[in-house]
Amino acid sequence: MHCTAAILAFLMPEPKPRNSAAMLHGPSRAPARAYLRAIGFSREDLEKPIIGVGHSWIETMTCNYNHRELAEHVKQGIRDAGGTPMEFNTISVSDGVTMGTEGMKASLVSREVIADSIELVCRGHSFDGLVMIVGCDKTIPAGAMALARMDLPGLVLYSGSIRPGQYRGKDITIQEVFEAVGAHAAGKISDEELEEIESVACPGPGACGGQFTANTMATALEFLGLSPGGANEVPAEDERKAQVARDAGRLAVRLFTEDTRPRSLINQNSLENAITSVAATGGSTNAVLHMLAIATEAEQHLDIDDFDRISHRTPIIASLKPGGAFVATDLDRAGGLGVLMARLIEGGLLHADERNVDGRTLRQIAEQSHEAEGQNVIKPLDRPLKEHGGIAILYGNLAPGGCVVKLAGHDRLSHTGPARVFESEEEAFAAVQEQRIQPGDVVVIRYEGPAGGPGMREMLGVTAAIVGQGLSDKVALLTDGRFSGATHGFMAAHVAPEAFRGGPIAVVREGDQVTFDVPNRKLTLEVPEKELADRLEGWEQPQPRYRTGVFAKYAALVSSASHGAVTRPPHALATAPMPERRRTD
Repeated sequence: MHCTAAILAFLMPEPKPRNSAAMLHGPSRAPARAYLRAIGFSREDLEKPIIGVGHSWIETMTCNYNHRELAEHVKQGIRDAGGTPMEFNTISVSDGVTMGTEGMKASLVSREVIADSIELVCRGHSFDGLVMIVGCDKTIPAGAMALARMDLPGLVLYSGSIRPGQYRGKDITIQEVFEAVGAHAAGKISDEELEEIESVACPGPGACGGQFTANTMATALEFLGLSPGGANEVPAEDERKAQVARDAGRLAVRLFTEDTRPRSLINQNSLENAITSVAATGGSTNAVLHMLAIATEAEQHLDIDDFDRISHRTPIIASLKPGGAFVATDLDRAGGLGVLMARLIEGGLLHADERNVDGRTLRQIAEQSHEAEGQNVIKPLDRPLKEHGGIAILYGNLAPGGCVVKLAGHDRLSHTGPARVFESEEEAFAAVQEQRIQPGDVVVIRYEGPAGGPGMREMLGVTAAIVGQGLSDKVALLTDGRFSGATHGFMAAHVAPEAFRGGPIAVVREGDQVTFDVPNRKLTLEVPEKELADRLEGWEQPQPRYRTGVFAKYAALVSSASHGAVTRPPHALATAPMPERRRTD
C-alpha cells in the first residue's frame, strides 16, 4: 500500500496537544472525518485548531437577529488566523416579548439551559476554543458561565445595542412602551398614541438600548476581561461591527495558541471591576444574580454583600437610561467604555492592572480611549449623578438572606406603608391596571422566586404600569422575583429566602406595615417576633406549579437568589451554605 507523506502525516497523531486531536486524528477517527468532509471541511481544515462559533440567532426577538451575519465575520477571522471555525446554535428567550406572561418564567431558566448546551457542544465535539456571540439578557451571562465552567480558550462577543427609536423628536426605548401601557390604562394617552409609540420604539436589530440587563452585562464583561476592550460598545448596526467580529475570530486562535484561559482572567479583582462598572452606570439589579453565577462557575468566592460595599464607594457617573438621559449608542459616540474606565481609574476605583482577554490591561485600554469633545454622557468624578452606586443590599426579618434594592433613578431611601399582597405577578398587574393601588402602599408579589415561580420572573409590566400611572414616587414594591433592567422606582427584589421555600415573605398579610430603611440596610415586617414565628410555624408549602418538564427540573435544582439562582445537583444544594441565616440583626 502506498501513501503520500501528507496523508501519513494526517493519519498520525498530531504532536501539538489540543482537544480536537482526540476527535479527528489517527486512523481510528476516519469515520468522524468522513462525516465532516461530507459537509465541506477539507483534510487541511481538520488539521487546524477547531474553534467553536456559538450564537443565539432566533426569530422571536430583535436582540439576536444579527447573530448569523456576525458569525460569518467571526469565522472569516478564525480562518485568517489559521484556525477552522465550526458554527453552532443555542436557544434564547426574550424577556421583553414574554414580559408579564407565563412565558417569562422561561427567561432565567434559559440561562442555565444555554450554558449547559454550550458546554455540551464544546465538550461533545472537542473544540479547542470558542467565540460565543451573545445578545439578549440571559445569553450574555450564560456565555460567560460556560467559558468559565469549561475554562476553554475563548471570549464572549456582544452583538450590540439597538438604535433608539424616535417619538415626536425624542429618543425612546422599549422602556417607554411599557410605561405607555400604564399611562394608557390611566387614560393619559389614547389608543393612537400607544400605537405610535409601539411602532417606533425598536427600529432594527440589537438589544435594548438603555443600561438595562443586556448592556449592563455587556459592560461588565469588558471590565471582567472576557470581552475584548471596545468590542461590546459598538452598536448592532454599526459598520464597525463586522471588523470587531473578524478581530474576535483572530483573537480566539491566538488565545488557543497562547493557552490563555478564562480562569486566568477571572479573579477577585476582576470581579470587583465588573461590579464597579455596574454601579457606575446605574446598571440592572440582574447583574447581582449573573455575576454570582459567573463567579460560581469560575470557582471564585463572591457574596451579595460585595455588591453593597462596592456600590456604596462608587458614584454613578454614566447618565444612561432608565436612571439617566442617554442610551448605549450615545455612550459609544462619547468615547465608549474606555472613557468610563479612565474616570474610574482616576478615582482609584478599579484594579487597573487586571488583564483583558485582548492582552491589554484596563489601564492600557483607558489610555488608548478617545473622549469625544463636549460629551455629556460620562460625567467627571467631581460632578457625579449620584454619590453612590445604584444597588443596595438590605436584610431584616423580612429578608434574612438579603434582598436587592435599586437606587438609580430616584432619591428615596425610606418608606413605610401597608402591604398589598399578591400571589403572582398577574394579580398585581391587574390591581395596578384597575387603579386599586394607592399612594403609600407597599406592593408585595410573592411565589415568583427561583423555585416558586419557577424562574423568577421580572416585574417590568407591573413596575412600568406604576410609573405610567404616576405612582412611582408614592409606593414601594417588594418581591422574591426579579426586576427588569428597565425598572425604576423604589423597589426590592430577590427577597431571600423566597416564599416557596418558607421565607418570611410567605406570611406577610394584607395591611401589615412594611418598612424600607436603606441607610440602615433594613427591610422589616412590623409585627412582633413571636407572631412572625407563629405564622411561619403554621405555613405550608404549596404544590409546585409544574410537576414535570424543564420547569420542574429547574425548581428542584435551583439555589437561592443570594447564591445567584444557579442549578446544582441535589447533593450540592443540600450541603451549600445557607445565606438565609447569615444576618438577622
